[in-house]
Parts: sequence; C-alpha cells; structure tokens
Amino acid sequence: MARINLRAWREEQATERQRQFVVNIVAAAFLAAVIVFLVGFYFDLQTDRQKARNNYLKQEIAQLNVQLKEIKQLKATRARLLDRLNAIQELQGSRPLIVRSFDEMVRVQPDGVYYLSLDRKDDRIRMVGRAEKSDDVSSLMRRIYASVWFGEPNLSTVADDSGMKKFNLSVPVLKPKLEEVN
Repeated sequence: MARINLRAWREEQATERQRQFVVNIVAAAFLAAVIVFLVGFYFDLQTDRQKARNNYLKQEIAQLNVQLKEIKQLKATRARLLDRLNAIQELQGSRPLIVRSFDEMVRVQPDGVYYLSLDRKDDRIRMVGRAEKSDDVSSLMRRIYASVWFGEPNLSTVADDSGMKKFNLSVPVLKPKLEEVN
C-alpha cells in the first residue's frame, strides 16, 4: 500500500481556514463598525431634528406668551374702559333723577305739610317737616309709597311743636324703569 503524506495538504487547508477565519472576523468587525456608525449617525440625526423641533416650539411658545400678555393688557384696558363707560352712563342716567326726585317731593306733598329741610345722602332723602295734623303725615307717607320714584318711607319721630306736628322722615330714592314712569 502506498503511503500518501497528507500533512502538507492539511496544513495548507488549516492555513487557508485560518486566513478565511481572520478575513471573516475582520469583515464582521468592519460590518459591525459600519452598523454602529450608521445607527449612531441615525440617532444623532434624529436628536438634531428633535432639537430643531423643540427650538421651533420654544420660539412659538415665546411668541404666544407675548401675544397672551398683549391680550391680557387689552382685556384690562377694555375692562377699565367699560367701567368708565358704565360710570358715565350711570351719571348721565342719574343726573335727571335728582331733579325728578325733588319735583316728585313737591307732587306728593299734601296740603298742611311743610318741609323744613331736605337732605340727600347716597340714595336716601332725609326730611324734617311740620304738619298741621298726624293724618297729614300719614297721607304724605302713603303718597310717597305710591310714587314710583321712592321706596318705602321710614318715619323716625313725630313730636308736638307749638300746635303742629314735627316729623323726621327718610325715603329711599329709586330709579324706576321707563315703562313705570309713564
């Protein structure tokens, strides 16, 4: 039988396998490095895009905050102007009220009643007067109560003074609706 020495062939094959193994490892390492680089690049790209979005949102939020401050200032200005307008309208509406209330005081005054003093504080008129008899004071109170310009009268004192009745009366002044006046 012939003896064939396969050792050289085996060594060549082992060397070839060793070289192929090293090439495969280097290729796998290179491929892994490329994949890691690409994944890192992708994440950096996504991070940069998100930072750009966040910066854009911050700028828009800052603009909206400025606009919100302007809106609040405009609302405050509007509220002040509305308060002024309401005050002016109230003053315009109450200006003839004083004249009407004193005119109405004369209309409700029955014969035999005399006013000594009339004093208006806030929305109340305080009057001091004299009447010939107690029925005249009662008649005055009924007439005041029946008027749309006055509320319920409050009689505080009635005293005899030289044959006449001296009285103190306070009356709230009302602002009637337009349909009640006519």
